Amino acid sequence: MRIHVEECSFTCQQCGEIYNRKESLKVHMKIHIEKKPLMCPQCGKCFTQKKLLNVHIKTHTGEKPYTCKLCGKSYTRNGSLKTHMRTHTGERPFICVQCGKSFTQKKPLNDHMRSHTGEKPYTCKLCGKSFTRNGDLKTHMRIHTGERPFICIQCGKSFTQKTSLNVHMRIHTGEKPYTCPQCGKSFRIKDTLQTHIRSHTGENPFTCDKCGKCFRYKENLNYHMTIHLREKSFNCHQCERSFTDTNHLKNHVITHIGEKPFMCYQCGKSCSREGSLKDHMRTHTGEKPFTCEQCGKSFRFKGNLKLHMRVHTGERPYKCLQCEKSFKSQSSMKRHLKTHSGKKLPFSSESQEV
Repeated sequence: MRIHVEECSFTCQQCGEIYNRKESLKVHMKIHIEKKPLMCPQCGKCFTQKKLLNVHIKTHTGEKPYTCKLCGKSYTRNGSLKTHMRTHTGERPFICVQCGKSFTQKKPLNDHMRSHTGEKPYTCKLCGKSFTRNGDLKTHMRIHTGERPFICIQCGKSFTQKTSLNVHMRIHTGEKPYTCPQCGKSFRIKDTLQTHIRSHTGENPFTCDKCGKCFRYKENLNYHMTIHLREKSFNCHQCERSFTDTNHLKNHVITHIGEKPFMCYQCGKSCSREGSLKDHMRTHTGEKPFTCEQCGKSFRFKGNLKLHMRVHTGERPYKCLQCEKSFKSQSSMKRHLKTHSGKKLPFSSESQEV
């Protein structure tokens, strides 16, 4: 029979919808000519067919005669029950011909197809932003209207989307449905779990396009970028270096004049900065205040602990922009960069780090 359906198809000239019967096309055309003679006596909404009006009236009466035998959920329309049954059977008959993704209903497939075509037919009249789905436009409009129709019954906080309310409710219920398969830690939000998993994999997907440093979180990259974007208006008159503030400039100038006002009383070594003297004093006291919580190893300097932690996390935040090879330390990356420039490198154990 499908062969005959394909041969005898009736196409709507206004929207392209295809029907296998001429009568079905005639019913459909009423949508375009806005001929809706049947009116709901309770709310005034109009319909093209009596059966559609009858289904609508059930929204007022609360009648839901079609019940799922598996979970007990009820519906006003038989078609809605049939669609619901696919959640139990796993049937997804509507398949995207471009990527193979499947759907339980035709409408989500139509919406999905726009991700391939780039079509965004629903446009906000206030700001011009466009969307692939009408529902997304409706949600967006709440930014302009200030409407927040989804309200938490426990604390009164309101939201523009139901999904946001559902996530918020977990704060009250304590529900954490997303569990890490490696350590068992649970999370309220799926995105938080995905971010957490990077602590196990060592993945740092956010890369600075200026210096190649990689970050686990986008927020950290955004903060790091301010270092590059910040204006360096304090210039050293003895060399070409510039700084973002006067304190950094003053510390730098000392390297030129050779002034080292901070002296170690034990060995007489002088330092240009007080912080450097404090670090130096630990060579005499043997103090190692920075301890690794995972293996107990201690370090004299905080920077050394930070570098050591990458042994446990697998983090390699410095990425070569030419070959994407990554490194635990910036010095290792700089040494590696010389392999691209053709400069001969002196042998060192750190240069072997990959």
